[in-house]
Amino acid sequence: MYGAEKTICDCFRYRHKIGMDVALEGLRNYLRRRDLDLDRLLKLAEVCRVRRVMTPYLEALV
Repeated sequence: MYGAEKTICDCFRYRHKIGMDVALEGLRNYLRRRDLDLDRLLKLAEVCRVRRVMTPYLEALV
């Protein structure tokens, strides 16, 4: 089960290795997509245990 949402969650999960700027750039690019699904993104963020980290950035960008 991979897709754009899972990739964004993985970027936030490994933000210490790849850098927070990469995770934020990925989130910004995802929010520009026509087929974005915020419900799925938040559900996967909960599963990957990065929702607490991702939510403030998501709220600021939306």
